[in-house]
Amino acid sequence: MKYAFTCKKVTLNDSIKEYAEKKINKLQRYFREEDTTAYVTFSVEKEHLCSVEVTIRGGGTLLRAQTEAPDGDMRGAIDAAVGYIERQILKNKTRLAKRLRSEGFPPPAPTDDFEVAEEKEFNIVRTKRFSVKPMSTEEAILQMNLLDHSFFVFRNSADDSLCIVYCRKNGGYGLIVTDDEE
Repeated sequence: MKYAFTCKKVTLNDSIKEYAEKKINKLQRYFREEDTTAYVTFSVEKEHLCSVEVTIRGGGTLLRAQTEAPDGDMRGAIDAAVGYIERQILKNKTRLAKRLRSEGFPPPAPTDDFEVAEEKEFNIVRTKRFSVKPMSTEEAILQMNLLDHSFFVFRNSADDSLCIVYCRKNGGYGLIVTDDEE
């Protein structure tokens, strides 16, 4: 597994990064070593609130967890993020096993650390259809706020790409831009 570390508003010694590698390596059994990259972002927000974001990209699978821990407990935040990702893998183990087997990955191995109930099916309770209109990002954010939604889908008038704006948990807005794969 390859690692990419980023530090925002904090400087960390190598022991924290080594600890993160050791903990994330426990998830390596779910992925092929050469194709997997773990992106780890460390930050400190407000007064001593440590935040760790772990994104693991392997094959066609993307897993992400963002956790916070008070009083400078970066190791606790790392443990929580890795635990969250492992619970997500185990919760969806049947679907992931089918997908990973077709891509040549080994199936997820059960662990005895905690019990996770597998989600049986995705229950879609409502379907909405709407036209996706061309507009600028600013117009889309305004429309999202007017509707009091947490996200809004639109077609970018500048380059005709399908985009999504959303409200981030820690404030501000995010923008997802789609690319056409050929």
